Amino acid sequence: MSTGLEALQQAFKQLRLSEVSMELPILMREAEQQSWTYHELLNHILSFELDKREDKNKAKRLKWAKFPYQKALDEYDMTEQNSLSERQMKQLKEMNWLEQQYNLILLGPPGVGKTHLAIGMGLEAIEQGYQVMFLPMGELMTILKTSEYTRRSQIALNRIKKSDLVIIDDLMYMAMDQREANQFFHLINHLYERSSIILTSNKSPDQWGELLGDEGIATAILDRLLHRVEVIQMDDESYRMKHRQSMFT
Repeated sequence: MSTGLEALQQAFKQLRLSEVSMELPILMREAEQQSWTYHELLNHILSFELDKREDKNKAKRLKWAKFPYQKALDEYDMTEQNSLSERQMKQLKEMNWLEQQYNLILLGPPGVGKTHLAIGMGLEAIEQGYQVMFLPMGELMTILKTSEYTRRSQIALNRIKKSDLVIIDDLMYMAMDQREANQFFHLINHLYERSSIILTSNKSPDQWGELLGDEGIATAILDRLLHRVEVIQMDDESYRMKHRQSMFT
């Protein structure tokens, strides 16, 4: 059996260690230059493969999440709001609440940073290995209404149900009919104690019953959402209005 470099690369490919296979010449050269031990060489080979695999998995998780844009929690300007302390932000970033399947409800008027905060937490969750999906409320309702006969919506719904964290942006921006409210309830019921949910809304939970159109369904949804929940009230001045630009001088 040949022991040449090409034969080793082929063996790594057959073992599905494709990243190492391509990097092997560089690793071998570095091993010779730095006089690595067998243990050190093996450690570098395995670490390289694992790091590359995690990079690929992270890229897949980001694609799956479908964020409209990417803004990390570190980019969130704490000086622009009074809703969260530095300590609370640190707790959110640690993601213990996600491990414990807590929900988060971000309430406040447009422009205070609810979506940025939700996306930032979603990105942090992806960094820590969780599956995340982001959906505006309108898109979610379209998926729910068409999932019975559209394959694309079926795939999207399955991804939602498999996610560790589901972010629903702009919840209750419009009223639902009874069928829509019922479909929404079934989704929340499925996610209950399986996944965490982040909701952003400019309407408080006591107003949701009117928009759901069915007091019984509204109570059932709230019962599941509020069982384990942290409500963050963001009533600061709109960041966009505060920093608006004018075309007039």
